[in-house]
Amino acid sequence: MAEQRRGILFVLSGPSGAGKGTVCKALMQRVQNLCLSISVTTRAPRAGEQHGVNYFFQTREQFDQMAARGELLEWAEVYGNCYGTPRSFVEEKLAAGLDVILEIDIQGAMQVKQSYPNGVFIFLIPPSATELEARIRGRGTETPESFRQRFGAAREELAMMRSYDYVVVNDVVERACSRIEAVITAEHCSVERNLFLLNEW
Repeated sequence: MAEQRRGILFVLSGPSGAGKGTVCKALMQRVQNLCLSISVTTRAPRAGEQHGVNYFFQTREQFDQMAARGELLEWAEVYGNCYGTPRSFVEEKLAAGLDVILEIDIQGAMQVKQSYPNGVFIFLIPPSATELEARIRGRGTETPESFRQRFGAAREELAMMRSYDYVVVNDVVERACSRIEAVITAEHCSVERNLFLLNEW
Protein backbone atom coordinates (compact mmCIF):
# COMPACT_ATOMS: atom_id res chain seq x y z
CA MET A 1 0.00 0.00 0.00
CA ALA A 2 2.98 2.33 0.48
CA GLU A 3 3.63 2.25 -3.27
CA GLN A 4 0.03 3.28 -3.87
CA ARG A 5 0.51 6.58 -2.08
CA ARG A 6 3.93 7.43 -3.52
CA GLY A 7 4.12 10.37 -5.88
CA ILE A 8 5.58 10.34 -9.39
CA LEU A 9 8.67 12.22 -10.51
CA PHE A 10 8.14 14.20 -13.73
CA VAL A 11 11.12 15.71 -15.51
CA LEU A 12 10.46 18.62 -17.89
CA SER A 13 13.30 19.78 -20.06
CA GLY A 14 14.06 20.99 -23.54
CA PRO A 15 16.17 23.51 -25.43
CA SER A 16 16.71 27.05 -24.22
CA GLY A 17 13.73 29.13 -25.31
CA ALA A 18 11.21 26.28 -25.15
CA GLY A 19 9.31 28.03 -22.34
CA LYS A 20 9.96 25.54 -19.53
CA GLY A 21 9.70 28.13 -16.76
CA THR A 22 6.48 29.66 -18.08
CA VAL A 23 4.82 26.26 -18.52
CA CYS A 24 5.89 25.06 -15.06
CA LYS A 25 4.49 28.22 -13.46
CA ALA A 26 1.16 27.68 -15.19
CA LEU A 27 1.10 23.98 -14.26
CA MET A 28 1.55 24.79 -10.58
CA GLN A 29 -1.62 26.89 -10.69
CA ARG A 30 -3.63 24.21 -12.50
CA VAL A 31 -2.53 20.82 -11.13
CA GLN A 32 -3.25 19.69 -7.60
CA ASN A 33 -0.81 17.49 -5.72
CA LEU A 34 2.11 18.76 -7.83
CA CYS A 35 5.28 20.17 -6.26
CA LEU A 36 7.98 22.08 -8.12
CA SER A 37 11.43 20.95 -7.05
CA ILE A 38 13.70 23.65 -5.67
CA SER A 39 17.23 23.58 -7.03
CA VAL A 40 20.54 24.27 -5.31
CA THR A 41 22.66 26.88 -7.06
CA THR A 42 25.99 28.66 -6.63
CA ARG A 43 24.85 31.82 -8.40
CA ALA A 44 24.04 34.94 -6.41
CA PRO A 45 20.38 35.64 -5.60
CA ARG A 46 18.61 38.04 -7.94
CA ALA A 47 16.37 40.82 -6.68
CA GLY A 48 13.37 39.37 -4.84
CA GLU A 49 14.65 35.77 -4.75
CA GLN A 50 14.53 33.98 -1.40
CA HIS A 51 16.58 31.08 -0.08
CA GLY A 52 14.43 27.95 0.15
CA VAL A 53 11.71 29.45 -2.03
CA ASN A 54 13.28 30.15 -5.41
CA TYR A 55 16.57 28.29 -4.87
CA PHE A 56 18.77 26.91 -2.13
CA PHE A 57 21.74 29.28 -2.46
CA GLN A 58 25.09 27.69 -1.60
CA THR A 59 28.76 28.51 -1.99
CA ARG A 60 30.76 26.53 -4.54
CA GLU A 61 32.47 24.69 -1.68
CA GLN A 62 29.12 23.69 -0.14
CA PHE A 63 27.82 22.63 -3.54
CA ASP A 64 30.88 20.48 -4.24
CA GLN A 65 30.49 18.79 -0.85
CA MET A 66 26.85 17.96 -1.58
CA ALA A 67 27.83 16.46 -4.94
CA ALA A 68 30.65 14.43 -3.38
CA ARG A 69 28.29 13.01 -0.75
CA GLY A 70 25.77 11.94 -3.40
CA GLU A 71 23.16 14.39 -2.13
CA LEU A 72 22.30 15.69 -5.60
CA LEU A 73 20.01 13.77 -7.94
CA GLU A 74 21.67 15.62 -10.80
CA TRP A 75 23.87 18.64 -11.24
CA ALA A 76 25.48 20.66 -13.98
CA GLU A 77 27.58 23.76 -14.53
CA VAL A 78 25.74 26.17 -16.80
CA TYR A 79 27.38 29.39 -17.99
CA GLY A 80 29.75 29.45 -15.02
CA ASN A 81 27.21 28.65 -12.29
CA CYS A 82 26.33 25.27 -10.77
CA TYR A 83 22.77 24.00 -10.42
CA GLY A 84 21.58 20.77 -8.86
CA THR A 85 18.54 18.91 -7.54
CA PRO A 86 18.69 17.97 -3.84
CA ARG A 87 17.85 14.28 -3.55
CA SER A 88 16.35 14.56 -0.05
CA PHE A 89 13.84 17.24 -1.09
CA VAL A 90 12.53 15.13 -3.96
CA GLU A 91 12.40 11.90 -1.94
CA GLU A 92 10.52 13.54 0.94
CA LYS A 93 7.85 14.95 -1.38
CA LEU A 94 7.40 11.67 -3.28
CA ALA A 95 7.17 9.69 -0.03
CA ALA A 96 4.47 12.11 1.14
CA GLY A 97 2.39 11.26 -1.95
CA LEU A 98 3.10 14.45 -3.88
CA ASP A 99 4.08 14.44 -7.53
CA VAL A 100 7.31 16.33 -8.15
CA ILE A 101 8.21 18.15 -11.36
CA LEU A 102 11.81 19.01 -12.18
CA GLU A 103 12.39 21.86 -14.60
CA ILE A 104 15.98 21.21 -15.66
CA ASP A 105 18.25 21.26 -18.68
CA ILE A 106 18.81 18.24 -20.89
CA GLN A 107 22.17 17.34 -19.37
CA GLY A 108 20.55 17.18 -15.93
CA ALA A 109 17.60 15.18 -17.23
CA MET A 110 19.91 12.50 -18.58
CA GLN A 111 21.61 12.24 -15.18
CA VAL A 112 18.22 11.81 -13.49
CA LYS A 113 17.32 9.11 -16.01
CA GLN A 114 20.39 7.13 -14.94
CA SER A 115 19.75 7.47 -11.20
CA TYR A 116 15.93 7.51 -11.23
CA PRO A 117 14.68 5.45 -14.21
CA ASN A 118 11.12 5.36 -12.83
CA GLY A 119 10.76 9.06 -13.56
CA VAL A 120 8.62 10.32 -16.44
CA PHE A 121 10.57 12.41 -18.95
CA ILE A 122 8.82 15.13 -20.96
CA PHE A 123 10.56 17.06 -23.75
CA LEU A 124 9.19 20.55 -24.34
CA ILE A 125 9.82 22.19 -27.70
CA PRO A 126 8.71 25.41 -29.41
CA PRO A 127 6.55 25.00 -32.52
CA SER A 128 9.32 25.95 -34.97
CA ALA A 129 12.93 27.09 -35.33
CA THR A 130 11.66 30.56 -36.25
CA GLU A 131 9.67 30.77 -33.02
CA LEU A 132 12.64 29.51 -31.03
CA GLU A 133 14.85 32.24 -32.48
CA ALA A 134 12.21 34.88 -31.72
CA ARG A 135 11.88 33.73 -28.09
CA ILE A 136 15.61 33.80 -27.44
CA ARG A 137 15.98 37.22 -29.05
CA GLY A 138 12.86 38.45 -27.28
CA ARG A 139 14.50 38.08 -23.88
CA GLY A 140 16.62 41.11 -24.67
CA THR A 141 19.45 39.72 -22.54
CA GLU A 142 21.55 38.03 -25.22
CA THR A 143 24.63 39.44 -26.91
CA PRO A 144 25.13 38.40 -30.55
CA GLU A 145 27.71 35.85 -29.40
CA SER A 146 25.58 34.39 -26.59
CA PHE A 147 22.61 34.21 -28.96
CA ARG A 148 24.63 32.17 -31.45
CA GLN A 149 25.71 29.84 -28.64
CA ARG A 150 22.20 29.33 -27.26
CA PHE A 151 20.52 28.95 -30.65
CA GLY A 152 23.20 26.57 -31.91
CA ALA A 153 23.01 24.50 -28.72
CA ALA A 154 19.21 24.38 -28.93
CA ARG A 155 19.30 22.90 -32.42
CA GLU A 156 21.71 20.20 -31.25
CA GLU A 157 19.61 19.50 -28.16
CA LEU A 158 16.53 18.76 -30.24
CA ALA A 159 18.18 15.50 -31.28
CA MET A 160 17.90 14.36 -27.63
CA MET A 161 14.12 14.08 -27.95
CA ARG A 162 14.47 10.32 -28.60
CA SER A 163 15.65 9.85 -25.00
CA TYR A 164 12.34 11.06 -23.53
CA ASP A 165 8.98 9.41 -22.89
CA TYR A 166 6.81 12.24 -24.21
CA VAL A 167 7.18 15.34 -26.37
CA VAL A 168 4.99 18.41 -25.90
CA VAL A 169 4.89 21.29 -28.37
CA ASN A 170 4.64 24.61 -26.55
CA ASP A 171 2.70 26.60 -29.13
CA VAL A 172 0.25 28.10 -26.61
CA VAL A 173 1.00 27.78 -22.89
CA GLU A 174 -2.53 26.67 -21.98
CA ARG A 175 -2.48 23.92 -24.60
CA ALA A 176 0.98 22.77 -23.52
CA CYS A 177 -0.24 22.56 -19.92
CA SER A 178 -3.28 20.54 -20.97
CA ARG A 179 -1.04 18.07 -22.78
CA ILE A 180 1.23 17.68 -19.73
CA GLU A 181 -1.83 17.25 -17.49
CA ALA A 182 -2.91 14.42 -19.80
CA VAL A 183 0.51 12.79 -19.36
CA ILE A 184 0.22 13.07 -15.57
CA THR A 185 -3.24 11.49 -15.61
CA ALA A 186 -2.11 8.68 -17.93
CA GLU A 187 0.88 7.86 -15.73
CA HIS A 188 -1.31 7.65 -12.64
CA CYS A 189 -3.54 5.21 -14.54
CA SER A 190 -0.73 2.98 -15.77
CA VAL A 191 -0.99 -0.71 -14.89
CA GLU A 192 2.50 -0.81 -13.39
CA ARG A 193 1.66 1.95 -10.89
CA ASN A 194 -1.65 0.31 -9.91
CA LEU A 195 -0.74 -3.33 -9.37
CA PHE A 196 -1.59 -2.91 -5.69
CA LEU A 197 -5.26 -2.99 -6.76
CA LEU A 198 -4.91 -6.72 -7.46
CA ASN A 199 -4.17 -7.32 -3.80
CA GLU A 200 -7.28 -5.42 -2.76
CA TRP A 201 -9.42 -7.57 -5.11
